[in-house]
Amino acid sequence: MAKNFIVETSARHIHVTQEHLEILFGAGAKLTHKKDLSQPGQFACEERVTIVGPKKELAGVSILGPVRPATQVELSATDARSIGIVAPIRESGDVTGSGACKIVGPCGEVEISEGVIVAKRHIHLTPADAEELGVKDKEVVWVKLDTDGRSTIFGDVVCRVHENFARAMHIDTDESNAVSAPRELYGEIIKL
Repeated sequence: MAKNFIVETSARHIHVTQEHLEILFGAGAKLTHKKDLSQPGQFACEERVTIVGPKKELAGVSILGPVRPATQVELSATDARSIGIVAPIRESGDVTGSGACKIVGPCGEVEISEGVIVAKRHIHLTPADAEELGVKDKEVVWVKLDTDGRSTIFGDVVCRVHENFARAMHIDTDESNAVSAPRELYGEIIKL
């Protein structure tokens, strides 16, 4: 197995609870599977919402399924700044004290007092992948990306290890644009 991994761009999206899904899309609403994502069991949905901040709004934000125990909005730093939300850089699920927003769907709206984050760049790994790469869960590493004219080394990359993960690094659209990421990009952990 190669010691590199695919690097995927994670665009703005939202995870919702069943309660919020029903407020936004109506009683009994279910998420409509559009396409599978690289992580097993995760999928993009047909449903879209508008995220409203103090300055303006972002329409057409995709919901990712399945439903979650807590509603969470993941934006790039540029997105958050443009709509007036202060969103900290956090790992998914770490929303305590994070940004607030209004979420608008076709049947209703939800105000969340926290839950808006800029996702910390991370690598999903199985335990076997982590062992091969010499890393542990929650370890923070450096990753080298070779692109045409904008190669870089990203620091502060969190390794997330679980048997249900598929080997892939996730960066947001700001980071992807900064390196002019091609459609297919691979990263490599390096020791500095």
